[in-house]
Amino acid sequence: MISNRIFPLLGLLLLFMWPQWGLASAGPEVIVQRAMLEKLSSRVEALGTLQANESIRVSPQVTRTVTRLNFEDGQRVTKGTVLVEMTSSEELALLSEARITADEARKQKERVEALVRQGAISQAILDERVREYESAQARLNAIQARLDDLRIRAPFDGVVGLRNISVGALVSPGDLITTLNDDSQMKLDFTVPSIHLRSLRVGLPIEARSRALGNQVFRGEVYSIDNRIDPVTRSIVVRALLPNDDHVLKQGLPMNVRLGTREREAVTISESALVTTGSNHHVFVVEGGEGDGRVVRVPVTIGERTVGRVEILSGLTPGQRVITHGLQKVRPGEPVRIRAEETGSETLSDLLKR
Repeated sequence: MISNRIFPLLGLLLLFMWPQWGLASAGPEVIVQRAMLEKLSSRVEALGTLQANESIRVSPQVTRTVTRLNFEDGQRVTKGTVLVEMTSSEELALLSEARITADEARKQKERVEALVRQGAISQAILDERVREYESAQARLNAIQARLDDLRIRAPFDGVVGLRNISVGALVSPGDLITTLNDDSQMKLDFTVPSIHLRSLRVGLPIEARSRALGNQVFRGEVYSIDNRIDPVTRSIVVRALLPNDDHVLKQGLPMNVRLGTREREAVTISESALVTTGSNHHVFVVEGGEGDGRVVRVPVTIGERTVGRVEILSGLTPGQRVITHGLQKVRPGEPVRIRAEETGSETLSDLLKR
């Protein structure tokens, strides 16, 4: 009697619970987004310091008294211009003597050469005259070199700095007379994290600006890349060249640098789809159709990050559906129900209203 009453009640209970069981078996609701193939152009920002294309400290090689200064502060000079002259009376006298000696030795050599051709004297005498001539010429060259050391010339075109001495001053090797900079173009050295090493190459365009110059944009390109990475900072020094036709850029000026690396096509996903565990990354992909979609855990290798997006180097192909919302409710191998699919323009509230 009791069993006859229980079975109908159980049937009603099963009938009532059937929709809930069916809903549970379909899995949790999630929002997905498809992996996209996008064009990326990385931007690296850094702080650099300007250097002149060529720069030297003008200093004497000998200890002498300055007799003449042929430049003014900030003057532009050409290659070979005599900037500084020092006392050279003794060298000039020795040079005159050496020149006379060398000239006489040359004449003696030429006379003996004529006599040798006539067979009047032996070859040994000619060899001796040749040695005397070469010795006199070498002494002349040595005195000329000493004299040249007393006249400091500009080794390249450029602009001199401030004058640090006066006429009559006694100068010695190492004393700073002035500086000379070739500022026709400027070198800009800056450091780049080693993670961008694959994207660096000679010829990449850069933009540089400085608050001291009103944030005016200066454009150049990468000229060279250092051959080693700093083991402490894990960065590498990059050198760029900036044209400086109007001579506005000065050595030592700090510059904010923006480096544009090579353009490329890459698979990207929303940052909200990426799950990070330690140094490992993975995403949850929905495979199958609308009715039988199941979750697959896929390890991925990531590249650069942009605003709200992550570059995927390996693990995904364009078009795969990754879960962006509802990650805390899914398990690999279990079914899920796709509530909405993001396209990138909607907000989360817009998706939930669907």
